[in-house]
Amino acid sequence: MDAITQVPRPVNEPVRSYAPGTPERASLRRTLDELAATPVDVAPVIGNRARGGEAAHEVRMPSDHSTLLARVRQSSAEDATAAIDAAQAASRDWSLMPFDERAAIFLRAAELLAGPWRDRLNASTMLGQGKTPQQAEIDAACELIDFLRFNVAFARELHANQPISSAGMWNRMDYRPLDGFVYAITPFNFTSIAGNLPTAPALMGNTVIWKPALTQSFSAHFWMELLLEAGLPEGVINMLPGHGAEVSDVALSHPALAGIHFTGSTRVFQGLWAQVGANLAGYGAYPRLVGETGGKDFVVAHPSADPDAVVAALVRGAFEYSGQKCSAASRTYLPRGLWNRIRDDLVARTEGLAVGDVRDFSNFTSSVIDERAFTKLSAAIDHARASADAEVIAGGTCDRSEGWYVRPTLVTTDNPRHDVLSTEYFGPLLGIFVYEDEKYDEVLRMVDETSSYALTGAVFATERSAVELASRELRHAAGNFYVNDKPTGAVVGQQPFGGSRASGTNDKAGSLWNLMRWVSPRSIKENLLPPTAIDYPHMLPEA
Repeated sequence: MDAITQVPRPVNEPVRSYAPGTPERASLRRTLDELAATPVDVAPVIGNRARGGEAAHEVRMPSDHSTLLARVRQSSAEDATAAIDAAQAASRDWSLMPFDERAAIFLRAAELLAGPWRDRLNASTMLGQGKTPQQAEIDAACELIDFLRFNVAFARELHANQPISSAGMWNRMDYRPLDGFVYAITPFNFTSIAGNLPTAPALMGNTVIWKPALTQSFSAHFWMELLLEAGLPEGVINMLPGHGAEVSDVALSHPALAGIHFTGSTRVFQGLWAQVGANLAGYGAYPRLVGETGGKDFVVAHPSADPDAVVAALVRGAFEYSGQKCSAASRTYLPRGLWNRIRDDLVARTEGLAVGDVRDFSNFTSSVIDERAFTKLSAAIDHARASADAEVIAGGTCDRSEGWYVRPTLVTTDNPRHDVLSTEYFGPLLGIFVYEDEKYDEVLRMVDETSSYALTGAVFATERSAVELASRELRHAAGNFYVNDKPTGAVVGQQPFGGSRASGTNDKAGSLWNLMRWVSPRSIKENLLPPTAIDYPHMLPEA
C-alpha cells in the first residue's frame, strides 16, 4: 500500500474515579477477588511461547503475605541465549514491516488495555505492587495507554522529518532500527514503565529482550498476554522474568547488543554501563544506553507560598504509593514563617493517612514492596530517631506482621547535609529543613548542591520573582520542574519525563526525544540527472 497515512490523533486517556456506586468500582472489585484467588505460573516467553520449568520464586501481596499471586520460573542463561536467538531471527522481517503495520499492533494494544484488559492490569498492579485504585489507574491503565498512542504519533512525526532537496536531487532519511537487539530492564513501581521500555524500541523496528523486575512479575505476565492478543509477531519482545544477573551476563556480552532501555537504581545502571564499556570492542556497533535512575526530589517554598497548597503537595507528593516513585518528594525546604503556620496541619494530615490493604478502597496508601525495602526504610527511620540533629515528628512506625507496612514519616533536621535530605530511600520518608525567611536565595543554592540527583523538583511561591529566581538557580537540579504543584504525576504528551546528573540520561520517556534513540538514521541522496562531465568550469582556458 502506497498511501501516506495519518495516525489517530492521540489524547490522554481519561482517569476513572472508582467512586462508590460507579460500575468501574464494582468491576475492579470482582477482578481483584478473581486474581487473588487464582495464582498464575509466570514463565519466560520466548518467540511467543512460554518455556516450562520449575517455578522457583513465589510472588505474594506486599500488603498481605498470606496471599500467593504467582509462581515465577526464573530465567536462566540458556533462556537468555534462546531469547536472543529468537529476537535475531525475528529482526529482519520486523524491521522491514511497514511502520503502519507495526503501529497498528500497539494501537490495538492500547484499545485492549482501555477496554477488556483494563481491570486485569489495574488489579494485578494493585495486588502485586501495592497500589491503590487511583495509583493503579493512572499507571497501569492511563499512562501505559498514553505511551502506546502518543509513541505512535511521535514516531510518525519523526519519520516525517525529512531533509531539503536542491534542484535535480532527492534527499531522504531512512529511520532504520538499531543493528541488533535492545535489552529492556524495567522496575517494580510502574506497570506503565514496564510496558513502555520494551514497546518503544519495538515500535521503531527493534526486537527486544525484556527483563521485568521480579516483584512486578504478576502484572508483567498479563501485559505480555495482552501484547500477544494484540498480534505481536514471534520473537519481537521476549520476556525473561527473574533476578536478572544470568540474563544480563549473556545479553551484555553478546555482539548483537544494540541498546539498553533501563529504569532502576543508579548503582545498577552504572554497573551495566561499566559492563558495556568493558565489552565495547566485542560489539558490532556502539550500544545506545538510555536510563532513568531515581532522584532525591525537592519541594522548596518561598515565604509567599500558599500554605494549603504546600501541605497538599507535600502529603500527596511524598506519600502517594508510599513514596515509591522516582519523582516522589523526599526533601523539602520551608521558610520559618510558613513552617510555623503549617507544622501542626502537616503533622495531623500525615498521622491521619489511612494505610492498609489495597483491597480496602478507603486507604490512602499501602505497604512498601518487599522485605528489602522494609528493612532499608526501618533502618533509615531508626537512624533519624537516634540522630542528635534530627527529629521524627510524624509516623516512624513499621509493622511486618501481615505486610511490609511503613507509616508515612516526617523528619525535621537543622543539618542541611543530613542523610534524610541527601539519600534516596525510596519510601514514605520526607526530610524537612526549615530556613530563615530572608535566606531564600541561599537555600536555593543548598537545594542544588545537596543531592547528586536531578530528576524532579517543585517551587511554591505567589511572588513571580521568586519563581523566576528558583527556575534560574535550579535549572540543572531537575529535569522536570514544577511551579506550585507537587513534583510527581508527569503526563505523557504534556510533561516529557526524565532527569540528568545521577538521575539518568534525560532521554524523556513518552516523547520524540526517546524514540530518536531507537533508530539509526540513513541519509539517502538520489541524483535525478547525474553529471557526465569530469572537468569543472574553473579548469577552462582563459579567453
